[in-house]
Amino acid sequence: MKILFIGEIVARPGREIVRQILPEILKENDIDAVFANAENLSGGKGIAKHNVEEMHKVGIDYFTGGDHTFDIKDTLDYIDELPVLRPANLPEGTPGEGYAVIDTVSKGKVLLVNLMGNLMGNTPAYLENPFLYMDDLLKKFDKKDFKAIILDFHAEATSEKYSLGHYLDGRVTAMVGTNTHVPTCDNMVLPKGTLYVSDLGMCGAIDSSLGVDVDITIKMFTTGMKQRFEWENTGRKAFRSVLLDTEAKTIIRIDKLI
Repeated sequence: MKILFIGEIVARPGREIVRQILPEILKENDIDAVFANAENLSGGKGIAKHNVEEMHKVGIDYFTGGDHTFDIKDTLDYIDELPVLRPANLPEGTPGEGYAVIDTVSKGKVLLVNLMGNLMGNTPAYLENPFLYMDDLLKKFDKKDFKAIILDFHAEATSEKYSLGHYLDGRVTAMVGTNTHVPTCDNMVLPKGTLYVSDLGMCGAIDSSLGVDVDITIKMFTTGMKQRFEWENTGRKAFRSVLLDTEAKTIIRIDKLI
C-alpha cells in the first residue's frame, strides 16, 4: 500500500500549492490513500468546512489536526460531519474523533490516529499522556485487521517524537511528525520496521516565518511585544510530504518548490 502524507497546509498559499501539485503527484504515483494535516488550513489557524471540502475534491482523503483544530469556533459544530481528526488525547467528550478506520476498498483498511505532544508551549494541562493513550488504543484493535496503522504526532520537541517513535516501533506502520512547519530529513525505517519522520513540514509560503509575514515576527522578536499575525500570501510556495510504501518498507520525501 502507498500512502501520501502531506504536511500542514497553511492558509491560502498552502491550499494553492496543494491544488497545483497534488494532481501531478497522483498521476505519477500509484497512491492508495492521501492524508494531510489541516490545523492551519483556514486563515493560518483553524479548519473551515468549505476549505476541507475544497481539499477533499483535489484528492485528500482524510485530515488530521493539532492545537489549532478548534481556533475557528464553528468547527465545534461541524467537525463530526467532516473527514477530520482532532488530537485523540484531548479529554473524553471533546467534539470530533481522534482516530478513524478508513477503508481504501481495493487495498484494505487503514487506522489513522492523531495525537498531540506534552512538550508544547500551549499544551493543555488536561492532555492525556500520548504514550499511554496509544497503549490503550492499540489494545482495542487487532493489528491484523489493518493494512496500515498511521500516526500523526503533532508535537514540538524532537526528543518526544523520537521517543514515541521508538516506543511504538513495530506496533504501528508509520509515525509522522507535524507542528514545527519545518521539514526534517530524518525519514527512516526504525529497527523494528516502523516508518518514521520527525516533521513533514508545511505547505505554504516559505518567504515567511512559518507562514507568517516575516516583518511582523521580526518586530515581535526585536521589541519583545506581541504582534497581530498576518499570513504571507506572496513569494515562493513549498509542498512538503512523504510517500509511505508499507510493502516495500520505504518512506520517501516528496517536496516541491514553486
